Amino acid sequence: DVAVAMSSVPRAAGVAWLALDEVPSTNAEAMRRAVAGETGPLYIRAERQTAGRGRSGRSWMTPAGNLALSRLGLLNCAPEAVPQLSLVTGLAVHRACRDLLDGAAAADVLRLKWPNDLMLGDAKLAGVLVEATMVRGQRVAVIGIGINVATAPEVVGRRTTALVDATRRTIDAGDVAERVAAHLEAVLAQWDNGNGFAAILEDWLRVATPFGTAICIKTGQGEIGGAFAGLDSDGALLLQREGRELQRFAYGDVTLASEEEMS
Repeated sequence: DVAVAMSSVPRAAGVAWLALDEVPSTNAEAMRRAVAGETGPLYIRAERQTAGRGRSGRSWMTPAGNLALSRLGLLNCAPEAVPQLSLVTGLAVHRACRDLLDGAAAADVLRLKWPNDLMLGDAKLAGVLVEATMVRGQRVAVIGIGINVATAPEVVGRRTTALVDATRRTIDAGDVAERVAAHLEAVLAQWDNGNGFAAILEDWLRVATPFGTAICIKTGQGEIGGAFAGLDSDGALLLQREGRELQRFAYGDVTLASEEEMS
């Protein structure tokens, strides 16, 4: 195995870091510190996460060797722009993982799936969970990022993969955290509290699930199948159903047809 050298990893400027051995959830730890007065930007990384959370309350386990990372910071954007952070973060995570896959055949099938998953082929590699709240009159955002670096934990009904499976080399989760943070700070600056979202959206769509891909979206009203038709200007999902007008979804869990086939 060949390890990724630390000297090759860019570093984010102007942020603080906290490294922990084990926590139930890095997002919960970040929110606890926000309530206590911390404003960030602060990155919290844990070697192990025992009770991590994904969207819709799903569990996200992080054994040693994988990445559990949360960013705590203040927001000055309009409330309606907060959901854009999932796409902003997804783009940064894609760029960080693409760096590590550079030269690997798998790099061409590294795709973002709306709203918060990074897929390598039809297997999940990483996920994002953004939580925002008001603390003492200030809007605080905690951006949680989980990446399967060394191992791919089992998820019922879903195929998962890890960076090591694609690169065939040892990768240190701390190095991945540094790389993710560098990209995230750059994309957040470009986003500019929503003012630069149009350009972010264009970049996101370039590396997203291809248009026309068969997907299923689960909402509070049930499951709806159709073809991925891109995103609207606010970042909401557009679904094309046969013989019907485009449908817009601001929230929901999306699965690819290939994921459904193996579940």
